[in-house]
Amino acid sequence: MTKRFLSLLLALAVTLTACVPPMPAAKTPVVVFAAGSLIRPFGALEKAFEAANPDLDVRAEYHGSIQVMRHVTDIGEEIDVVATADDALVPSLMYAVSDPDTGLPYATWYLRFAGNRMALAYTEGSRYSDEINPDNWFEVISRPGVRVGLSDPRFDPCGYRTFMILKLAESVYGRPHLFRDFVEGRFQPPITAFWEEGNTTITVPELLAPKAGSGILMRGAGMEVESLLQAGEVDYAFLYESEIHQLGFSLVELPPGVNLGSDALNPDYGRVTVKLNFRRFASVEPEFPGASI
Repeated sequence: MTKRFLSLLLALAVTLTACVPPMPAAKTPVVVFAAGSLIRPFGALEKAFEAANPDLDVRAEYHGSIQVMRHVTDIGEEIDVVATADDALVPSLMYAVSDPDTGLPYATWYLRFAGNRMALAYTEGSRYSDEINPDNWFEVISRPGVRVGLSDPRFDPCGYRTFMILKLAESVYGRPHLFRDFVEGRFQPPITAFWEEGNTTITVPELLAPKAGSGILMRGAGMEVESLLQAGEVDYAFLYESEIHQLGFSLVELPPGVNLGSDALNPDYGRVTVKLNFRRFASVEPEFPGASI
């Protein structure tokens, strides 16, 4: 190899190096864990936030709200922002539990930034979609052959709120056995409701599963139930109105005394409590009283 050739190689290397743009500075990650019902609005927020803050990189992950909490308090992941579909979960699950490394609570404040309502979602392909209305929905979803999607009440507020609204509907519609008619014989072990002095406690067992042929399909979070409805695998599902509108589903509007959408009706909502008959995660309190979303 001649000196002239070596000189040409060196000159070429210098030229190529000068043409390579500098490496961009590493962005600071912002880790966000949020409820599945927030996946679409938070996706839009992520784009807007990153555009306004080009040095930051939002890394979002979505689960049922209780599962979101568990990633912080039980699994110990380092998460910057937690967004839940039930604001009451933050003080109940994060204030009283301390990080073993620091001895400090996992959270000391939260911001309630939005409200919502529950509604019954369906599609044109749903059984009896041409019949269902605000006056007969509870009868339609109990018919043989009708398939209903349910998010797991042990991990997702949408799931335990479904049982709340079925019980609240009894007094609003004057149907004292409405809750029983829907759940009886459909779960193993059974879901029970105990009434005392005007208050009802619904107990969800630790090992909850719909019976074969029950018409209930249960998934871990509401976003998975949405997929079932989109695919036509279920006919109906109780979801948040925001999700229903975002996905273009049809809906049956529920009255204020049922839809968990009115702060003024919290005394009525609070007459129904869902109790999880286990303590799966160290940080989870097993009782959830009814309250506006």
